[in-house]
Amino acid sequence: MKKVALAKVKDDLSRYLRLAAGDEIVITRHGRPAGVLIGFASEEDWFEYRLERDPRFLARVARAREAIGRGRGVRLEDVRD
Repeated sequence: MKKVALAKVKDDLSRYLRLAAGDEIVITRHGRPAGVLIGFASEEDWFEYRLERDPRFLARVARAREAIGRGRGVRLEDVRD
C-alpha cells in the first residue's frame, strides 16, 4: 500500500488511478490518512468490488449459509442436468 499526499494526487489523478489498479493508495492530508484510492484493472474487478460490498448480496449469502448449516441447502449435484 502506497501513501501519497492529497496535493500530489490532485496534480496527477490519472497517474495515481492507474497505479491504484495494482495496489490501493492511501491519500494523506497533512501527513494523516484521509482516504483510499482504489483502481480497477477491468470492469469485472469493478463488479466484484461492488458485489463484495452490497448489503443485499451479503444478506442473501448469510441466509444461504444459515440454511446450509441447518441442513436445508441444495447439493450442486442435485441441480445439475
